[in-house]
Amino acid sequence: QVQLVESGGGLVQAGGSLRLSCAASGSGFSINAMGWYRQAPGKQRELVAIITDGGSTNYADSVQGRFTISRDNAKNTVYLQMNSLKPEDSAVYYCNAILRLVSPVRTSIYWGQGTQVTVSS
Repeated sequence: QVQLVESGGGLVQAGGSLRLSCAASGSGFSINAMGWYRQAPGKQRELVAIITDGGSTNYADSVQGRFTISRDNAKNTVYLQMNSLKPEDSAVYYCNAILRLVSPVRTSIYWGQGTQVTVSS
């Protein structure tokens, strides 16, 4: 069974930094892409950043230049370094992974449980 376990959320003042981590555990899979989404109260879940198995990245315009996504393939872990945080970055952040499973062969999407990020002004 594959699980995504997130860590690193919390409370920070505006202008501060946080780093989120998400580790994929289990067996019988390889990672196609991993990313982070966020959902603020009353708003739809939105893509924050994504990184492919080839290392290509894509960011939401609102975080470009402030957030950096990276991954450690050996640890099946993705990171989101968030700098210059703003109150509008406050949300529940969800890890997302597109995995290739081997038995049976298929592609599946997994979500983490979510971690709260709160930025105070």
